[in-house]
Amino acid sequence: MPRLFAEADASRWVPVTESFGLRGRRHRKQAIRMLMAQMNRSMGIEERGGGRFTAWAMSQAAPMLMRKAAGRVLVWVWKDDPELIVAMATLQEATPQARTARAMRPIEYDDTESFPHPTFGVGERLIMDTPGGDQPPFVSYSFDLGTHLVEVTAIAGDANRFRTVLGDLDALARELRLVDDLTVGESAGVLRLPPA
Repeated sequence: MPRLFAEADASRWVPVTESFGLRGRRHRKQAIRMLMAQMNRSMGIEERGGGRFTAWAMSQAAPMLMRKAAGRVLVWVWKDDPELIVAMATLQEATPQARTARAMRPIEYDDTESFPHPTFGVGERLIMDTPGGDQPPFVSYSFDLGTHLVEVTAIAGDANRFRTVLGDLDALARELRLVDDLTVGESAGVLRLPPA
């Protein structure tokens, strides 16, 4: 199966996907704490005191879970302020069920704009940062590759600074590539050169 690959700008992004051990632990924990706070806020739940432990536990498990996803999920956090933005890229097979789920999204998802990608062609970008809304501000990029669907979703912790990193999110989305392992079989028509 194909998998996602991206060379994100290391001066701006910290990858969570392969950040085992101490590397990236602080960034992971802060990003997860921000996501939990945004989720609680959108559901009207007051943050409880145990949130720090839960964020720590999830930050320890996150890289292992993403490694099991085998390249179908990549996650980055903003290097200077991990609580500002978390970006996640996903790859899924374009099954009829996945296409149906995309078609049944709320009407707000119809407000997309074209977003060109150097290898995926033209996709869609949706920016949702309506002030005073229940949901946190986010931007979503989606690309239909025929057999697979690629999506990048970035959730912000600070609505006032969200647009300041939009250009960097665009650049990150354009860095995505699909890689695949191909088995090359031998045939009788193969020309073999002897070693020099």
